[in-house]
Amino acid sequence: MKKSAVQKRNLLFIVLCGIFLTNALVAEMIGVKIFSAETTLGLQSANISILGFKLDFNLTAGVVLWPFVFITTDIINEYFGKEGVKRISYLTAILISYAFIVIYVTTLLPPADFWMDINSKDNDGNPFNINYAFQTIFRQGLGIIIGSLTAFLIGQLLDVFVFHKLRKLTGSKFVWLRATGSTLVSQLIDSFVVLFIAFFVFGNWEIKQVASVGFNNYIYKFFIAIALTPLIYLAHYLIDKYLGKDDADKLAEEAAAKSDGLF
Repeated sequence: MKKSAVQKRNLLFIVLCGIFLTNALVAEMIGVKIFSAETTLGLQSANISILGFKLDFNLTAGVVLWPFVFITTDIINEYFGKEGVKRISYLTAILISYAFIVIYVTTLLPPADFWMDINSKDNDGNPFNINYAFQTIFRQGLGIIIGSLTAFLIGQLLDVFVFHKLRKLTGSKFVWLRATGSTLVSQLIDSFVVLFIAFFVFGNWEIKQVASVGFNNYIYKFFIAIALTPLIYLAHYLIDKYLGKDDADKLAEEAAAKSDGLF
């Protein structure tokens, strides 16, 4: 029995939401780690001096997955419009908050003695308190939670707004422009808001450090957004094949017609 057009649309939305939610949630979980891009590539630290602060390419680990969130946002934007993006963004923010609460509660649970014993040393034989490490990693703090969720929602709303402004100017053409352009604008804000709230307002970072890491994150996202543009076209091709070109175009036109304004 063949699926109806409505069933196909619903299944498509569920799959896209699943991809979006999974990558956003995991990105938030791993975002507490800051890693060195230079060391990862086997290079020396850049130590570039710009506007009074030292620029090394240190990035939050979450940037590994955020590009997939950007792509999924643009696809949901294209076929399900502002309401589709808002629906999944608010749901994701609620579920991320829930995840942080559950994780925080688990850090309060007293560790079993045998668990502490079998994980009492690292690979080099040095004393190692695994419960302390567990708490340190997962208790990211109120500042990071507020900063990440605020930046996430602002970025999503700005992305959908810019996306449909560009679509009005270009029509159904120039998919790359509205997809990449909306990502570059929204992530410019997102990259600095999360760090400013989490580490300047609630933490002890200087504004120079916020600017340095934020700039690094944005440069990474900038180039990744451009590099992943072919995936946007691949996704459009697969969706056109799945829904049928006429139904896919109709869905996109309906989404565009209902997506005026920021909110």
